[in-house]
Amino acid sequence: MEANEVTAPELELTEGQKAKSVLAAYDSVTLINELKAKAELSEEDTDAITRNVEHLKIMLAKEWFVETLNAAQKEELEAIVK
Repeated sequence: MEANEVTAPELELTEGQKAKSVLAAYDSVTLINELKAKAELSEEDTDAITRNVEHLKIMLAKEWFVETLNAAQKEELEAIVK
């Protein structure tokens, strides 16, 4: 690390906080699935899907989040963001 670099401190999350993050990610999954089931998507629907997929990508980039998921959840979320 360079002398002038500043890093963000690591936050310690409780198991409860981690579980809430997984539940929040599944709110995105539910919305994505509901929108994709529609016969026709509006521009707003498409934007909502994009935002929620991006949210899942951000969460999957967090080591603590991935470690909190079970194998089936990880597989499901990874399939959505592909």
